[in-house]
Amino acid sequence: MSDAFDTTKTFADLELCDSVLRGVNEAGFQHPTDIQAALIPAMLAGSDVIGQAKTGTGKTAAFGLPLLHLLHKDEPMAALVLTPTRELAAQVAAEINELGKHTPIRCVCIIGGESMRHQRKDLERGAQIIVGTPGRVMDMQQRGLIKFDAVRFAILDEVDRMLDIGFREDIRRILKLVPEKRQTVFVSATIDDQIERLARSFMGEDVNRITTVSGSLTVQMVDQKYLSVEPWDKRSLLLHLLRNEDPPTTLVFCKTKATVHKVTKYLRDKSIEAREIHGDLEQNKRNRVMASMRQGKLNVLIASDLAARGLDVEHITHVINYDLPEDPEVYVHRIGRTARAGRRGVAWSFVTPEEGQRLTEIEKLTGALIGEFEYPDFKPGPVPSDIHDQRSREQRRAEQTKPDRNLVTPVEELSEQEKARLFPGGIAPKSTTPRRTLGSRFRRRGR
Repeated sequence: MSDAFDTTKTFADLELCDSVLRGVNEAGFQHPTDIQAALIPAMLAGSDVIGQAKTGTGKTAAFGLPLLHLLHKDEPMAALVLTPTRELAAQVAAEINELGKHTPIRCVCIIGGESMRHQRKDLERGAQIIVGTPGRVMDMQQRGLIKFDAVRFAILDEVDRMLDIGFREDIRRILKLVPEKRQTVFVSATIDDQIERLARSFMGEDVNRITTVSGSLTVQMVDQKYLSVEPWDKRSLLLHLLRNEDPPTTLVFCKTKATVHKVTKYLRDKSIEAREIHGDLEQNKRNRVMASMRQGKLNVLIASDLAARGLDVEHITHVINYDLPEDPEVYVHRIGRTARAGRRGVAWSFVTPEEGQRLTEIEKLTGALIGEFEYPDFKPGPVPSDIHDQRSREQRRAEQTKPDRNLVTPVEELSEQEKARLFPGGIAPKSTTPRRTLGSRFRRRGR
């Protein structure tokens, strides 16, 4: 609990109104998390805020509860919350509506892939908070269905993703249309210096920077381990883990949509009831997959990084990085899908012998040492013939280009004229400097 919660305070201490506190109490929350205890008072005081906190520590409630407290029922479209994925937008809207069910404040979700006609009707019924993805929000604004002139609060959830190259221009356009006299709040688990400088360019001069991350960037409730594996053994290792470890609810992350599909098909062919979710899946199918997982009907979900920032299912016990992400920050968001709200979780990462440096970069960012998960029960398969042939060719080339040391004259046997010609200033090393190599932290499994 001490890793995320401020047990010295209750939500009543944060001076939220009674109708908001009723929703909080019915949700079963007693003590705020550290980010909630810091960000809620800052928002109630009217400050622009950049908030950074570990995944799974309640950032949605941190900005959602002040909105429910500060907004009035007769001011439609007064708050705009933007998220990078449809799933995250749907979850944020659902959580705010659940927490605010005893208030007159309504929240609508505006995302692509769903009926614009239904979303227009939701807006017409009256909503004080709009939660959506930038593309659909801009589309509906251009059609005159959403107006920005009354926006008093602009929130960017997962601001590091929102201000990357893919979303940046949409965010610029939206924030230029929103009144300058507004309260702006940006939150995420990872905010580097470049993102912070860019974020501040959209805010006022007096910005409250709140950082509740201390020590490891990932919560202590996640048991992080890596498994050394050759690329061709990944599928069989995943199957072995699912069958022998029998994790209750597992989320498996793959680098590409094609890999997501192949891994899902492989598991289903092996009688593992797995489903897939990625950007090419139709929105109604994505919704059905997510509903099955939240209802406990689905135990294995294979996902692209779409779900790294858009999936909040409290009972996920295991996250498996089938492919190690190239960006260490993605790792933080991936494993944050487990150990939600104080629960324990497990994160396993498959790491090939060539990826030692990538794992080291993740450890540097997170401030956590990731130990090896020894798994002697798993028997690796044979080296594929094409890989074996390639390695044999590389070894032969290396031997052919290896210099013959018998043809190399030692430094000490060179004449003074030769030393002067070969070495600047005529100063030659006394002996050959031994080559240093950075040994891999991963052992290749014996064949």
